[in-house]
Amino acid sequence: MRKSRLIRNTRLGIKTLLLHKLRSLLTMLGVVFGVASVIAMLAVGEGASAEALAQIRKLGSNNIIVSSVKPTNEENSQRIRMGIYGLKYDDERRILETFPEIRRTAPAKIIRKEGRLGHRSLDVRLVGTTPDWFNLVLRDMIAGRSISQWDEIRKAAVVVLTEFGARRLLATQQTVGQSIRIGGNYFEVIGIVRSEGGEGSSVQTPDQEVDAYIPLSTARQRFGDIFTQRTSGSHIRERVELHQLIVEVKSIDDVERVALGLDRLLKTFHDKGDYRISVPLALLRQAEATKRTFNIVLGSIAGISLLVGGIGIMNIMLASVTERTREIGIRRAIGARRSQIIVQFLIETVVLSTVGGAVGIVVGLLIPALITHVAGMHTIITPSSLILAVGISMTVGIVFGLYPAARAANLDPIVALRHE
Repeated sequence: MRKSRLIRNTRLGIKTLLLHKLRSLLTMLGVVFGVASVIAMLAVGEGASAEALAQIRKLGSNNIIVSSVKPTNEENSQRIRMGIYGLKYDDERRILETFPEIRRTAPAKIIRKEGRLGHRSLDVRLVGTTPDWFNLVLRDMIAGRSISQWDEIRKAAVVVLTEFGARRLLATQQTVGQSIRIGGNYFEVIGIVRSEGGEGSSVQTPDQEVDAYIPLSTARQRFGDIFTQRTSGSHIRERVELHQLIVEVKSIDDVERVALGLDRLLKTFHDKGDYRISVPLALLRQAEATKRTFNIVLGSIAGISLLVGGIGIMNIMLASVTERTREIGIRRAIGARRSQIIVQFLIETVVLSTVGGAVGIVVGLLIPALITHVAGMHTIITPSSLILAVGISMTVGIVFGLYPAARAANLDPIVALRHE
């Protein structure tokens, strides 16, 4: 009985709404745009956050990255001078001896050189490092192999290129086994690796797309520790032994404590503050907290659109109560209870918000796809955003329909019958 009554009331509500098609459509638009904006905004925010989180995770939650930084008080001068700063080879040894929580380290010496093959050239970031670098910075090996311990021992003239560098230098040439010239030295290409870093990346990673990796021992032998930079009117020489040191901690629970210990240790031997410590785990936690805040802000902004849609529904339903005062009086006079009048008007508002929510979901699914196609932004639509949008639209229909429904139910039947 109750089920058939609900079906009958629903049909009556839909029929009543169809009597004013344009008005019902315009009323639903507020809910449509509100639901669509909730889904679209959360999809954009989720996509941007996911990219940043993925990049941070690839740095390694167990890793600590220590980088050499030129002291701010050392300014370029017009005369020949030698700047000495940054990490030392002894720093790596001290770190390994001091902290038993550390599993391994991967040092890196970075040199800017020109890579050349025939008439093709590319300014590369030559990275002298050890085999452990490829274990700590996880990147896919596209072809060939990475640097081995044997390469490090025999100071081999071998190089691993990034996919970007291989395409720019090798092009249609044979890849693995090809010899290329870098800074006056010839190196055999033994592997191609996919690099996901870059200067334009939202998160600073240890690698860049123009990297070329050689054994650290080879870099020390062929290029030394002194780098010369010539600019207009100046000739600057710098001595930097290590530009970067990636430290892997055995347990993720010890990462932040070891990072503080590293800072205290390095301060003892680096009074100029010529180093910087980055903790991907701390960045990850901060990014996740930022993501939550970002989603709350975006959801709140989109929720305002739904609020406006709800106010529109209430306004239309109040107008409908005024228009149908005589109808309400007749129904009350022939025995309709207040609860039945309330249910009737609530059904109409819920139908408006539900249909508007369904259309809004469709529009909300299309907008992120359009943004990805046109702007190239990564978007992610989560089930929770769809559930949230539907829940809010249903809640809007009920909450903003209660007052008009209660007002209709509380009309005096005699006064309502006299209404014209």
